[in-house]
Amino acid sequence: MRVGKAKKIHAKRGNLKNADLRRADLSGVSLYKGLLHGVDLSYANLSGADMAGAMLNIATLQSANLEGACLRGAQLRGANLKGANLKGADLLDANLTLSDLTCAFLDGADLRGANLEHANLSGVWLRDAELTEDHLTGWARLSGAILRDADLTDVNLRNADLSGANLSGANLTGANLRGANLSGASLLNADLSNANLNKANLEDAILKGANLTGATMPDGPIHD
Repeated sequence: MRVGKAKKIHAKRGNLKNADLRRADLSGVSLYKGLLHGVDLSYANLSGADMAGAMLNIATLQSANLEGACLRGAQLRGANLKGANLKGADLLDANLTLSDLTCAFLDGADLRGANLEHANLSGVWLRDAELTEDHLTGWARLSGAILRDADLTDVNLRNADLSGANLSGANLTGANLRGANLSGASLLNADLSNANLNKANLEDAILKGANLTGATMPDGPIHD
């Protein structure tokens, strides 16, 4: 199935498995709980679309425009989201396991409760994003990610690759960063109070202005 650039569809609960929807205009469309397994939505316009609960496993959404889209509870396991625009998207409780979000734009996105285990987040933009309580275990790849002012309270980033990441002003209160690679990362004015940095690599990391009250550092805990 192929949809032209300007044509719109309404596929509420529809079956679009393996459909070719490259460059389709689906802005504001309802794909609520739609079956979109393996669909190709490369460069498609899905701004404001309702895709809550949709089945998008191994779907291709490379460079798609998903600004403000609702993907709450969506299944995106193994999806290709390279360079996708997800600014302000609702990804609450979405399953993004094994997905590729390389250089995706997620500023202001709500990722609370989302499963990002084994996802590739290298170079991703996550400014002001909400990632509290996220499942980021399994050596998360966030090298070069832009996480300025992001809310990462109590997030699990154990053994994560955050080399060269920009975490300036981020809230990492209580975060688990045990064994994380933070070499060359900017933690300027970040809140790391009560964070676990045991065995973390902080080589060349910028910690100026960071709040380390109660944090466990590679050399031991810091007390008030």
